[in-house]
Amino acid sequence: QVRLVESGGALVQPGGSLRLSCAASGSIFSINTMGWYRQAPGKQRELVAASTSGGRTNYVDSVRGRFTISRDNAKNTVSLQMNSLEPDDTAVYYCNAKLYTSYTSRLYEYWGQGTQVTVSS
Repeated sequence: QVRLVESGGALVQPGGSLRLSCAASGSIFSINTMGWYRQAPGKQRELVAASTSGGRTNYVDSVRGRFTISRDNAKNTVSLQMNSLEPDDTAVYYCNAKLYTSYTSRLYEYWGQGTQVTVSS
C-alpha cells in the first residue's frame, strides 16, 4: 500500500505565496513522476506541474513563471512553491505519483487526499 500525504494549503491574499508539500510512503520501488493537480469548483481536475525522475518538469501555462515544482527522489517528496497567487488559483490541490511497487510491477497511480488553497482578500 502506498500513501501520499499533503500539507501546506491555506487562505492567502492575492499576490501572496504558499508552499505545498507531499510525502509518499509505503511499498515503493521507484517513482516515475510526481506532480500536482488542482480542481476548482465546477471545473475538471487539471495538471498544474509535474516532475519526472530524470528531472524534467512541466507546468500548465497559467502558472509558468509563478510556480516551481521541486522533488527529492531520496525522500520521495515533492513540493510546489506558489508565488504571486491569484484568485483563479483557488482550488483543491492534489499530489499525484506514478510509481512501481516492485522491479516487475506495472506502473501504478496514487493520489493524495487534497489540500485547499484559497486566494482571496
